[in-house]
Amino acid sequence: MERRINGHTGLLALFGTPVGHSGSPAMYNFSFQHDGLDYAYMAFDVNVEQMPAVFDSIRLFNMRGGNFTMPCKNIAAELVDKLSPAAEIIGACNVFVNDAGVITGHITDGVGFVKNLEVNGVDVKGKKTVVLGAGGAATAIQVQLALDGASEVAIFNIDDEFYSRAESTKEKLAARCPECKVTVEHLEDKEALAAAVNNADIVINATIMGMKPHEDVTLIDKSLFRKDLVVADTVYNPEKTKMILEAEEVGCQAIGGKGMLLYQGVVNYSLFTGKDFPIEEYQKFQAEQGK
Repeated sequence: MERRINGHTGLLALFGTPVGHSGSPAMYNFSFQHDGLDYAYMAFDVNVEQMPAVFDSIRLFNMRGGNFTMPCKNIAAELVDKLSPAAEIIGACNVFVNDAGVITGHITDGVGFVKNLEVNGVDVKGKKTVVLGAGGAATAIQVQLALDGASEVAIFNIDDEFYSRAESTKEKLAARCPECKVTVEHLEDKEALAAAVNNADIVINATIMGMKPHEDVTLIDKSLFRKDLVVADTVYNPEKTKMILEAEEVGCQAIGGKGMLLYQGVVNYSLFTGKDFPIEEYQKFQAEQGK
């Protein structure tokens, strides 16, 4: 019998704007019901200016946890009581957990990405990596790679407002993870990019290039791919970007972005409940809903 919301049901939620398209409520509510947990997950459209009031509500309603999406990740990091190591370095959080009134902020974009590599048989420890991009998800991935023992993180970004963020990430990681060599280069420098890819074990696209309506764009020339190179993307729509398709043609191990989204949810669910996310059951549920 389907569980119903009652007077004891715990509340979790997503905050940000826009949130109407989010798949998080369906994913978490399915999982709560599957595991017999008396929780409900909702989504609330709020802006940055409303975030202090959001935190008042979180405390008032004793919410168990939830998520923050754009544009609220940075302000959320200022309003929580504690931050995880990665969230502290980045200065943003996309997850919060409320333990007896103490709210801890986490950033799980990078954790989800590295977990997706792991389940595909790729260990980042000791690996030389190239990351394209310096936005929020890219920064989380760069930080997590360093925290998880990558030997090198070569960041490439166009000369825009995020380039200085990449330089700041380099400085923070030099202090926090001195054993990891972090470099920042301009994406427009094709020679530097080619040299980095030739030296890399793993190449990661963490930009919107390859995502609709940019599905015909790839930032890595196909000639740079080789069979012993792992090529990964954060883009999940389309499921296989042009970069992933070209990497597959060459014989690279190519890993798309869909798994990152799933495993980010897996990590979040564990933080909320202390339980393992029912992956197989949820994937079956998704397949049935897609029919």
